[in-house]
Amino acid sequence: MSTSLVPPSPTHDALRRLARERILILDGAMGTQIQGLGLSEEDYTGHGSGHACRHHSDHPQKGNNDLLILTQPEAIEEIHFNYAMAGADIVETNTFSATTIAQADYGLEAAVHDLNAEGARIVRRALDRATAIDGKPRFVAGAVGPTNRTASISPDVNDPGFRAVSFDDLRVAYGQQVRGLIAGGADIILIETIFDTLNAKAAIFACFEAFEAHGQSLPLMISGTITDASGRTLSGQTPTAFWHSVRHARPFTVGLNCALGAEAMRPHMQELSGVANTFTCAYPNAGLPNAFGQYDEGPEDTARQVEGFAREGLVNVVGGCCGTTPAHIRAIAAAVAPFAPREVRA
Repeated sequence: MSTSLVPPSPTHDALRRLARERILILDGAMGTQIQGLGLSEEDYTGHGSGHACRHHSDHPQKGNNDLLILTQPEAIEEIHFNYAMAGADIVETNTFSATTIAQADYGLEAAVHDLNAEGARIVRRALDRATAIDGKPRFVAGAVGPTNRTASISPDVNDPGFRAVSFDDLRVAYGQQVRGLIAGGADIILIETIFDTLNAKAAIFACFEAFEAHGQSLPLMISGTITDASGRTLSGQTPTAFWHSVRHARPFTVGLNCALGAEAMRPHMQELSGVANTFTCAYPNAGLPNAFGQYDEGPEDTARQVEGFAREGLVNVVGGCCGTTPAHIRAIAAAVAPFAPREVRA
């Protein structure tokens, strides 16, 4: 399936124009900000807040960060607003796990459309507030995570041929998510933290189907994750192989996020930047987690390393992943501002 016959949204041209002028800024970690709120089970379910979830589940919900879109919308909107005011041009929805596959762990498959549609609306409200202050245009990126299942690798070492999920399972789940994001007004679809390219291909296919139904295509951002020092994704691809596997989607950006800090990510971004004929995006973690799972790298340290990406001409969009905060994004934005964006090769 192709989007060639589906007209592009105006966002395509607007983003490309801005990305040729300067390095664009993506937001930082959502989970890190939510952890800082110290929410209880009652906060997650919304009991007593006036935003109790209308979708019933017998499962505990603490840790289901996506649910906070419905039960703590003001808190989530404020996080998005803070990232916008820190300098983010593109702000992601809090929908990393908002598929029926991931929400099955919480018994909230029925809430998926509401999570995605309202997730996009909340970001739009936050960005409109920020733009009313400084006049700067900003874009809502509908975040599409990898799910907690892999289509390429068996979860059972005794049965290597077994798969916990099929391509069609993923396509259907991603399609529902993307349609919800479009309904809520997302400007971009961001397929991120890709550890299995077959999962990403299902998400891309689902996007094409949703765009066709919508009658308009949105820009795609596609971001893989290199899981360790091997320089490969979990399903075994190098950055070059990953690019050639997803280039048919003609994404606005291709890049890397998560798993690694900026210093460890640099050689992989160098490789990807050397082969991709589209804009590139990098949003690393704030270093590597310590023994307690916390991230110790401060804003200036992260910004100094990301500045190296800009100085070397590797990137068009930068931001932060796990452990980053609005202070990290503000520092990154300042650090890359003097540098021209990467030139996209033909």
